[in-house]
Amino acid sequence: MVAEYGDIIVCAPDGGRSGKSCSFSMEALRLQHIKTEGNVQTWACSGTPVDCVKMAYAKLCTRKPALILSGINHGDNASTNAHYSGTVGVVTEGAIKGIPSIAFSLCDYDEDADFEPMTDTVKKLVEKILKDGMPKLSFLNVNFPKTEKPAGAKVCRMAHGHWRNEVEQCTHPTRGYDYYFMCGYYQNDEPDAEDTDAWALAHNYVAITPISVDITDFEYYKALSKEIK
Repeated sequence: MVAEYGDIIVCAPDGGRSGKSCSFSMEALRLQHIKTEGNVQTWACSGTPVDCVKMAYAKLCTRKPALILSGINHGDNASTNAHYSGTVGVVTEGAIKGIPSIAFSLCDYDEDADFEPMTDTVKKLVEKILKDGMPKLSFLNVNFPKTEKPAGAKVCRMAHGHWRNEVEQCTHPTRGYDYYFMCGYYQNDEPDAEDTDAWALAHNYVAITPISVDITDFEYYKALSKEIK
C-alpha cells in the first residue's frame, strides 16, 4: 500500500500482542529476518510492538526514518481503546523519538478483513505527512469504519468512555479454583457528541485523531499553579 514512497522496513511481533500498549521487554529478544522483496525488508521480533520500534530504530535503520506507520489493526483503537492498544503504542514510541507517526485500525475483527477501501485515505495521509511533517510529540490515530465506501473523513477528538463488566469469573470444572477472563464492552459516555472519534465511526466516517504524548493537563496545571505556591 505504501511501498511506492521509499525504502520500507517492516518490523512486527512474531505473534499476537493485543493490549500491550507501550510496554517493552526486560528479557532477551530475538530478531529474525523473514524476507526482502525489492525495497521492502520484513523482520519478526519476539517482543512487544514498542520493542519492534526500538529494535528497528537501533539495529535495522541506517538513518532516522521519515515516517513510522502502525497497523493495520483488526478492530478499532478509538476513544479509551487507544490507551490499551499496542498499535497506538508503536506511534507513541515513534513520537517520543521525534519521528512523524500514524496508527491505522479497521473496525473489523475478521482475519480476512478487506483493507482495500482504506487505500486512498492511507496514501493521502502518508503523502501529507511526508510533505508537511507533524508537530513535535504528536501522532495521528486513524480509525476506519467497516464499509466499502466511507461517508468521508473527520478530524476528531477522543470520545469519553469506559469499559463495563470487564471481568468474567469461572470455576475450573475439576480443580475447583476460580479463574478470570478480561472481557466486557465499551460504553460511549457522550454518544451525541459529534466531534468525537466514536461518533464518526458510528456514522460511517474515517476518524482521524491527533494525539500528543505530552499528557500534561494544562488547564489543571494553570488552575493548580494559582493555588499552590
